[in-house]
Amino acid sequence: MSISKPRELGEGSSTSPIPVAPPEPHPPAQLSRYESQKRRDWNTFGQYLKNQRPPVHMSQCNYGHVLEFLQYLDQFGKTKVHLQGCVFFGDPDPAGPCTCPLRQAWGSLDALIGRLRAAYEENGGLSEMNPFASGAIRVYLREVRDSQAKARGIPYKKKKKKRNNNVIGGDNSTSSSFQMQSS
Repeated sequence: MSISKPRELGEGSSTSPIPVAPPEPHPPAQLSRYESQKRRDWNTFGQYLKNQRPPVHMSQCNYGHVLEFLQYLDQFGKTKVHLQGCVFFGDPDPAGPCTCPLRQAWGSLDALIGRLRAAYEENGGLSEMNPFASGAIRVYLREVRDSQAKARGIPYKKKKKKRNNNVIGGDNSTSSSFQMQSS
């Protein structure tokens, strides 16, 4: 003999309505790697500005603060950049260690600026006022790229974009595909 507990409304019956709990809100969608990096970079730059003496508000930020931030990041770099007096300057495969500084790689800085440029506008900044889009930043990045390439002895070559040349009637000309008809 077993003792059964009393049934609650809807339990064990397919005809009685079962109370339904309201749906739980979905957890925030997992951010892509790019979005996560962009958020982390934005927060890091914001913290850098707050740590300035006196603190700098994002609305007061200019390209000078961005340049200082990029130079500050060099202390955390992992790329050996040989100085002009170094015996390995211009050598793509140095034979031994040297005392030249470690710096942030140009590609890392370029990608960082791209993410911060996008984050600035996503966080309400005007594109015309974007300090990350300044010509001075582009010049700085170009100088970093060129100096690192020279120090390694490997010239930087810009990747060429693939062009889609349509061949018309077996002719290898690159003229327009529109031809005038004579009347």
